[in-house]
Amino acid sequence: MNNTSRLSVAFKKLFKNKLATICFFVLSIELILIIFAPLFTSFNPDEVDITHRLIPGFWSSNSTSEHILGTDHLGRDVFSRLLYGGRVSLSVGFISTSIGIFFGTLFGLLAGYYKKLDNIIMRFMDLLFTFPGILLALLIVAILGVSITNAIIAISIWSIPSFARMIRSKVLQIKEEDYILATKSLGANDFRILTSHILRNAFPLIIVIATMRMASSIMSIATLSYLGLGCPPPTPEWGGMIAIAREYMYDAPSLIIIPGVAVMITVICFNVLGDKLRDILDPSLKD
Repeated sequence: MNNTSRLSVAFKKLFKNKLATICFFVLSIELILIIFAPLFTSFNPDEVDITHRLIPGFWSSNSTSEHILGTDHLGRDVFSRLLYGGRVSLSVGFISTSIGIFFGTLFGLLAGYYKKLDNIIMRFMDLLFTFPGILLALLIVAILGVSITNAIIAISIWSIPSFARMIRSKVLQIKEEDYILATKSLGANDFRILTSHILRNAFPLIIVIATMRMASSIMSIATLSYLGLGCPPPTPEWGGMIAIAREYMYDAPSLIIIPGVAVMITVICFNVLGDKLRDILDPSLKD
């Protein structure tokens, strides 16, 4: 069975699980709202209107029909900032996860397949592991400077060691299979074996760890922005929205709750999907 067929079967099994199905549709709706944000809100997320500051949302009798989730301390529409902030959070999560997967897979393949490179690569990965994840990201951003690009670089570097270690473990297992030994005996070169056989069979694992890593990456950019080291203001981002709202948490607690709930739901949904895909695609990774 090829990878396309395996993934097709995996997703059919995934949708038989009610919780995974709910999470999938929640993320789908979230993506639609974020991608097509201009269709759902007419407000500029950075437009300041002091005359309409701290207006409550639809749950209050003092709310307005224009601002369904209210406005912040500068009169900016919370709903539009939530949608456009989601663009930043999910984009950073996707890009940093993709970069982490690319280099983590590359290092994992080389370390698992070539014994001479294994010790060199894995000792470097161990060096990165000595730093707690968020502290490593903070250190990188502190060195490079505060910007979205540097936040992506920091989160990507943080992701590489865990990807590399898991891919290496899978490669060590696959390369001892009989069909790999048979392929070698037929004269196939290392590049063909790595790309056509080992990488192809490790692909389900890559899908699993990528899905789960998305949740960590979104949490990471939210944390960095909360600490003032991620997305610089006034660009909206969920973690940054929470940080700004701290001063108004008693007057307008919704300013913290709304982006906080958005982060929580997104992270939970990605984690649930990752767990279910792990159980379906690679049962050997079960706890």
